Amino acid sequence: MAAVLESHTVLPPTKDASELASLATALQTSAATLVGPDGTHTPLPEEVYRVLRSVVDAMSQGLAITIAPHNTQLTTQEAADLLGISRPTLVRLLEDGEISFQLRGRHRRVMLADVVAYQERARTERRATLDEMTRTASADSTDDTADEFIQTR
Repeated sequence: MAAVLESHTVLPPTKDASELASLATALQTSAATLVGPDGTHTPLPEEVYRVLRSVVDAMSQGLAITIAPHNTQLTTQEAADLLGISRPTLVRLLEDGEISFQLRGRHRRVMLADVVAYQERARTERRATLDEMTRTASADSTDDTADEFIQTR
Protein backbone atom coordinates (compact mmCIF):
# COMPACT_ATOMS: atom_id res chain seq x y z
CA MET A 1 0.00 0.00 0.00
CA ALA A 2 1.33 3.46 -0.90
CA ALA A 3 2.01 5.89 1.90
CA VAL A 4 -0.28 8.91 2.04
CA LEU A 5 1.68 12.14 1.77
CA GLU A 6 0.28 15.01 3.77
CA SER A 7 0.94 18.71 3.59
CA HIS A 8 2.86 20.02 6.56
CA THR A 9 4.70 23.17 7.55
CA VAL A 10 8.24 23.22 8.90
CA LEU A 11 9.38 26.18 10.98
CA PRO A 12 12.97 27.38 10.91
CA PRO A 13 15.08 26.52 13.94
CA THR A 14 14.92 29.11 16.69
CA LYS A 15 18.43 28.43 17.96
CA ASP A 16 21.73 28.69 16.09
CA ALA A 17 20.59 29.69 12.60
CA SER A 18 24.28 29.88 11.63
CA GLU A 19 24.20 26.16 10.83
CA LEU A 20 21.54 26.81 8.20
CA ALA A 21 23.49 29.75 6.78
CA SER A 22 26.59 27.61 6.35
CA LEU A 23 24.51 24.82 4.82
CA ALA A 24 22.94 27.32 2.38
CA THR A 25 26.45 28.39 1.37
CA ALA A 26 27.57 24.79 0.94
CA LEU A 27 24.56 24.04 -1.27
CA GLN A 28 25.63 26.60 -3.87
CA THR A 29 27.58 23.87 -5.69
CA SER A 30 26.13 22.45 -8.88
CA ALA A 31 25.84 18.79 -7.90
CA ALA A 32 25.12 16.92 -4.71
CA THR A 33 25.29 13.45 -3.29
CA LEU A 34 23.36 12.23 -0.28
CA VAL A 35 25.51 10.28 2.17
CA GLY A 36 23.58 7.81 4.30
CA PRO A 37 24.35 6.84 7.89
CA ASP A 38 26.09 3.70 6.61
CA GLY A 39 28.30 5.75 4.27
CA THR A 40 26.50 4.91 1.03
CA HIS A 41 26.51 7.71 -1.55
CA THR A 42 23.34 8.40 -3.54
CA PRO A 43 23.41 11.10 -6.22
CA LEU A 44 20.54 13.58 -5.89
CA PRO A 45 18.50 14.36 -9.02
CA GLU A 46 18.72 18.02 -10.05
CA GLU A 47 15.06 18.65 -9.13
CA VAL A 48 15.51 17.29 -5.59
CA TYR A 49 18.70 19.28 -5.18
CA ARG A 50 16.99 22.55 -6.25
CA VAL A 51 14.14 21.94 -3.80
CA LEU A 52 16.56 21.21 -0.97
CA ARG A 53 18.55 24.35 -1.78
CA SER A 54 15.37 26.47 -1.84
CA VAL A 55 14.20 25.03 1.48
CA VAL A 56 17.52 25.72 3.19
CA ASP A 57 17.74 29.24 1.70
CA ALA A 58 14.26 30.12 2.95
CA MET A 59 14.75 28.59 6.40
CA SER A 60 18.12 30.36 6.80
CA GLN A 61 16.22 33.63 6.30
CA GLY A 62 13.81 32.70 9.10
CA LEU A 63 10.96 31.63 6.82
CA ALA A 64 8.73 28.60 7.36
CA ILE A 65 8.32 26.02 4.59
CA THR A 66 5.16 24.17 3.61
CA ILE A 67 5.60 20.89 1.80
CA ALA A 68 2.53 19.80 -0.16
CA PRO A 69 2.61 16.86 -2.57
CA HIS A 70 0.51 17.10 -5.72
CA ASN A 71 -0.63 14.56 -8.24
CA THR A 72 0.71 15.18 -11.71
CA GLN A 73 -2.86 14.98 -13.00
CA LEU A 74 -5.30 17.34 -11.29
CA THR A 75 -9.03 17.75 -11.11
CA THR A 76 -10.40 21.13 -12.16
CA GLN A 77 -10.93 22.05 -8.51
CA GLU A 78 -7.35 21.14 -7.57
CA ALA A 79 -6.00 23.15 -10.52
CA ALA A 80 -8.21 26.13 -9.63
CA ASP A 81 -7.03 25.98 -5.99
CA LEU A 82 -3.40 25.88 -7.12
CA LEU A 83 -3.92 28.97 -9.31
CA GLY A 84 -6.00 30.75 -6.67
CA ILE A 85 -9.01 31.16 -8.95
CA SER A 86 -12.55 29.78 -8.97
CA ARG A 87 -13.34 26.51 -10.71
CA PRO A 88 -15.68 28.21 -13.24
CA THR A 89 -12.87 30.63 -14.13
CA LEU A 90 -10.50 27.69 -14.64
CA VAL A 91 -13.07 25.91 -16.81
CA ARG A 92 -13.32 29.06 -18.95
CA LEU A 93 -9.53 29.06 -19.34
CA LEU A 94 -9.65 25.40 -20.34
CA GLU A 95 -12.42 25.97 -22.88
CA ASP A 96 -10.58 29.02 -24.29
CA GLY A 97 -7.48 26.87 -24.86
CA GLU A 98 -5.30 28.73 -22.34
CA ILE A 99 -4.55 25.46 -20.51
CA SER A 100 -4.74 22.06 -22.17
CA PHE A 101 -6.81 19.29 -20.61
CA GLN A 102 -8.02 15.76 -21.21
CA LEU A 103 -11.53 14.43 -20.84
CA ARG A 104 -11.91 11.28 -18.73
CA GLY A 105 -15.51 10.41 -19.37
CA ARG A 106 -17.33 13.62 -18.48
CA HIS A 107 -14.56 14.91 -16.22
CA ARG A 108 -11.75 17.26 -17.24
CA ARG A 109 -8.26 16.44 -16.01
CA VAL A 110 -5.39 18.92 -16.13
CA MET A 111 -1.70 18.09 -16.03
CA LEU A 112 0.22 19.84 -13.24
CA ALA A 113 2.96 20.82 -15.71
CA ASP A 114 0.37 22.63 -17.87
CA VAL A 115 -0.99 24.51 -14.86
CA VAL A 116 2.51 25.57 -13.79
CA ALA A 117 3.34 26.62 -17.37
CA TYR A 118 0.16 28.72 -17.53
CA GLN A 119 0.97 30.29 -14.16
CA GLU A 120 4.43 31.30 -15.41
CA ARG A 121 3.03 32.63 -18.73
CA ALA A 122 0.43 34.70 -16.88
CA ARG A 123 3.07 36.05 -14.48
CA THR A 124 5.34 37.03 -17.40
CA GLU A 125 2.45 38.72 -19.23
CA ARG A 126 1.46 40.66 -16.11
CA ARG A 127 5.03 41.86 -15.61
CA ALA A 128 5.30 42.95 -19.25
CA THR A 129 1.96 44.80 -19.05
CA LEU A 130 2.94 46.57 -15.84
CA ASP A 131 6.31 47.53 -17.31
CA GLU A 132 4.60 48.94 -20.39
CA MET A 133 2.09 50.87 -18.26
CA THR A 134 4.95 52.30 -16.20
CA ARG A 135 6.86 53.34 -19.33
CA THR A 136 3.74 54.93 -20.84
CA ALA A 137 2.86 56.78 -17.64
CA SER A 138 6.41 58.02 -17.30
CA ALA A 139 6.59 59.14 -20.94
CA ASP A 140 3.36 61.16 -20.90
CA SER A 141 3.78 62.37 -17.29
CA THR A 142 0.53 60.82 -16.08
CA ASP A 143 2.48 59.19 -13.25
CA ASP A 144 2.83 62.68 -11.71
CA THR A 145 -0.93 63.04 -11.36
CA ALA A 146 -1.19 59.74 -9.51
CA ASP A 147 0.91 61.18 -6.69
CA GLU A 148 -1.58 63.96 -6.03
CA PHE A 149 -4.29 63.69 -3.39
CA ILE A 150 -7.77 63.72 -4.91
CA GLN A 151 -10.40 65.50 -2.82
CA THR A 152 -13.59 63.44 -2.78
CA ARG A 153 -15.66 65.54 -0.37
